[in-house]
Amino acid sequence: MKICICCSLSFTGEVKEIAGRLRQLGHEVFLPNGVIIDAIHKVDFDPVEAKRGNGYDFIREHFKKIEESDAMLVCNFTKNGIDNYIGANTFLEMGFAYYIKKPIYALNPLPDYKYINDELLNFDVKVINGDLSKIK
Repeated sequence: MKICICCSLSFTGEVKEIAGRLRQLGHEVFLPNGVIIDAIHKVDFDPVEAKRGNGYDFIREHFKKIEESDAMLVCNFTKNGIDNYIGANTFLEMGFAYYIKKPIYALNPLPDYKYINDELLNFDVKVINGDLSKIK
């Protein structure tokens, strides 16, 4: 199965480990470009600069990865005191995956965001509680 990981780039270390575990389970994994740059080039990557343009088109590139995948895995950990954080880009990617009818998995329970709770629930996210073997 081809799985596209979506996450805050603050979770790069955790995501590299999860990608390795998914590969061990026989999956092909598509990573966010910021994670790839960090892993391959070992450079400081500023996702804010990338989002402003500066020669990158990471959003469209990641949408292509979502299209080519069989499913999306949202890696949502604690960030800035928010449990199971899902940022704006990840929410956007989830909406796109929902639109093109890709299954959406979340590593951890969905956060309690009063302003988008209904939308998150409508995406029919399958929460796997850290158990990667539940991605099928």
